[in-house]
Parts: sequence; structure tokens; C-alpha cells
Amino acid sequence: MKAAVMYQKGELPQYVDFPEPIAQNNDEIVVTVKAVAIKHLDKSRASGKHYSSDAPVSSGRVVGGDGVCLLEDGTRVYGMAVEGMLAEKAIIHKDRIVKIPAALDDVTAAALPNAVIGAAMGLHFKADIQPGDVVLVNGATSFTGRVAVQIAKHYGAKKVIVTGRNQESLNELLELGADEIVSVGQSDDAFIAQLKAIHTKTPIDVIIDYLWGHTAEMILGCIKGDGSFTNRIRYVSVGSITGDIIQLSAANMRSADLQLTGAGLGAWSRKQVGLLLSEILPEMFQLAVEGKLKVETIAVKMEDIAELWKLDIPGGKRLVVTI
Repeated sequence: MKAAVMYQKGELPQYVDFPEPIAQNNDEIVVTVKAVAIKHLDKSRASGKHYSSDAPVSSGRVVGGDGVCLLEDGTRVYGMAVEGMLAEKAIIHKDRIVKIPAALDDVTAAALPNAVIGAAMGLHFKADIQPGDVVLVNGATSFTGRVAVQIAKHYGAKKVIVTGRNQESLNELLELGADEIVSVGQSDDAFIAQLKAIHTKTPIDVIIDYLWGHTAEMILGCIKGDGSFTNRIRYVSVGSITGDIIQLSAANMRSADLQLTGAGLGAWSRKQVGLLLSEILPEMFQLAVEGKLKVETIAVKMEDIAELWKLDIPGGKRLVVTI
């Protein structure tokens, strides 16, 4: 079969002939792959930079972790790969599949799940979002950030504040449900002043952070209390695009009713992942069918994987490989 294979960490994946996978136990099934999204997670793991990265394999490893595939009886599902997904055939976990609505195309169905995981798991399980909450999405111009804005509104957020650097992308977020923009491109003083004014007028309840780094330090400074009563704030770190380490004042933790947590591989319980597959993803697929959850994608062919791996994708879009 043809597959996109990485032989050494940091190199480009190659479009090569590769042995067909063989299921090793009753919990695994072999499927025909239709579409696979290329995500920051996939690239980070392949380069060895992600905390969940495996050791390099000299014989090669198929890249990609999930995608749209066909079961033996032709049923079209979203599945999570046991080892690698970007190939004509793959092995998936039998208990980690979601049936895809007939009206949802392969490309959209492949693009959505990782973003839903990166948004809904934090909003639902870590932040315990409630109707009427004020939500701040830090780094909302990314593909997952855009999905987070829409899911926050779907979950009943009264107001969604978004941050980002690209002004055009920030303006587009207003059409997706965002209520107020805070540009990262302005000076630190202006960023802090604007966010403090917003928090004073409409106290922020939930923060979903895809950037971390310096913006996280500024946001945490803005929500620091002054000794009076504060609202409960749930701060969820999902990504660290602008830096993995921050300086955090102890006063931030003591002066506000602040819950600081993270959403990522290893941070969820088996029950939560089960609910993701049985309830959350099916609901989000249906929202996409109804046009209530919108995403932008770029579809490409697997044979071009080496050239596409480091392609600079426009902000807010997802690269999806079709097979």
C-alpha cells in the first residue's frame, strides 16, 4: 500500500510503498482510509517536540493520528489510529470510532475532531462552562480557536472575547460569534488596559488559552484581584504556541478565585474520552451538517506529502489529505 512515512524525527515524511497493517488483537480493526487532517500535534509528535512523542523507528512510522475511514462493511466513521493513519490502510481502536453523518463530507469530517477535542474538552470538562458565562479565547484566530468560539456560543456563553494578531482573522471571528476583539498586535500597555476594562465591566469566567507565553502572563495580571470578592475564573491551557514557560505571581493565585488547569493528552479521564466519542463529536458533526459549526479547509493529495508537510497554511484553515 501507499503511505506517508517518517523515518527519522525532524525529517519530511515520504510517499512510499509500505507493508499493510495487521490487527494484533480483537480491540483493533483494519480500515480503508479516506481523509486525514494534518495538525500541529502530528507535526510536533513527528519532530519529537511533543511530550507524547515516540522514539524514532528506523523502519519508518506512518504519520497522522486520526481520520475518516471505511469499515469492512462500508460504514464511514471517524477513527483514532493505533500507530499511524496517513496511508491507504490503517489500524484503529474499535472502541474509538464515531459514525459520520451521510451529509458531512470527508474533508470536513477529518478536519473537525481534533479542533473539537481542543475546544470542547477544555470548555466542557475543565472549565465546566455554564450558560451566561463570559469566555475569553486567547489565540482565537487558529483553526481550533475558531471552533472554540463557536462551541462556546453553542454552550451558552453570554459573551466571547477573542485575542489574536491577524486583524483580518479577528474581524472574521465576529461573524462566527465573537463579541469583542483584543489585538495582540497592540502594545502591552494597550492590551492590558483594554482587557482590564472588559473584565471590570463584564467579569471573565472562562479562559481557553492556545498561546500561553507572554499573553498568558498579561491575562493573569489583568484578572488579579485587589482583596475584594471576585468571581470564579477557570483558566484552561490547551496550547503553548508562543512559549511553554511563564512567570506566575503567587498573588495571582491568592487574590482571585482562580482555577488553573490544562486540557490535553493525559489530562482527561476514560469516562470523559468516552463521552467525547459517544456524545460530543456526534453533536458537533451534526452542527456542521446544519451549518452551525463552520470551518475552512485545504484539501490535498497524499502523494504530495513531502512538499506539503511544511506548507504555510493560512490562519484559521486546516490542511486535509485525501486518499
